Amino acid sequence: MTADKERLDRTIIAMRVARELPPGAYVNLGIGIPTLVSMFVADDSVVCYHSESGVLNCGPLAEDGNENIDLINAGGQFLERVPGMAFFSSVDAFAMIRGGHVDVTVLGAHQVSAIGDLANWILPERGVGNIGGAMDLAAGAGKVIVAMEHNDRQGNPKVVQDCVYPLTGKACVSLIVTDVAVLEPTPDGMVLRETAPGWTPFDVQSVTGATLIIPEIVSEYEV
Repeated sequence: MTADKERLDRTIIAMRVARELPPGAYVNLGIGIPTLVSMFVADDSVVCYHSESGVLNCGPLAEDGNENIDLINAGGQFLERVPGMAFFSSVDAFAMIRGGHVDVTVLGAHQVSAIGDLANWILPERGVGNIGGAMDLAAGAGKVIVAMEHNDRQGNPKVVQDCVYPLTGKACVSLIVTDVAVLEPTPDGMVLRETAPGWTPFDVQSVTGATLIIPEIVSEYEV
């Protein structure tokens, strides 16, 4: 039973996403699991981080004792200072996104549809949400990766055939990395690319709301 199967830790999700960031890319990391990604990029891979708060080329999350109230990411977490950092207004930061100058964004989500529709700005049942920069990133970033847990706290699938929550962007998600699988939305549907250790494609399908396209070879999740 899938209820007995071990799900991967949030840090493992972040580690797997880090493999998707090409050297030299300009990368925006959203709130939640995405903020952890900067901790796992290989030392020999130079990635330039962008934040809507008005920072470019910031370091990973700051260690205890190195916090600077003027140096934060979109989630309000403290960042390390690195040589060559640039500071500017959030107006300029959003202009970079809208101008297509962000290569990759990593976002959380409430739902992602089989064709890559993204819903991540509001939970209608709670009546709380804020579009923030997600809409701009969904439309303006070169590649949108979603890093999230596969199911919500009630066990409901977050990978669904069609989103029922208000959309942030249509057909914008390129890849989904969860605690049980790596999936690729396509115009033909959701393709299963990798499974977590101990999980079969059947197991993943049983906790997924979208009908999965399962290739002949599905590799095991590696970090």
